Amino acid sequence: MGATSPAPVLGIEDIAAMDTLGLTRTDAARALGVDVRTISRGIEDGTIPSVRIGRRLLIPRIPFLALFGAAND
Repeated sequence: MGATSPAPVLGIEDIAAMDTLGLTRTDAARALGVDVRTISRGIEDGTIPSVRIGRRLLIPRIPFLALFGAAND
């Protein structure tokens, strides 16, 4: 069996260029270079804004970018 390849790098610039309103925890983690559990902890403690839609938990893209001064008003 071969080794799995790492997920492609996704940067803050990539997220800023997206036309989607919400991000997954995986997208946010990839953009910040952290583990998904770090994003989950940030959501739990209120540091990272989130919205639950049914069973899905999404991070609003614009507020997420604003955390890092990368939101285009």
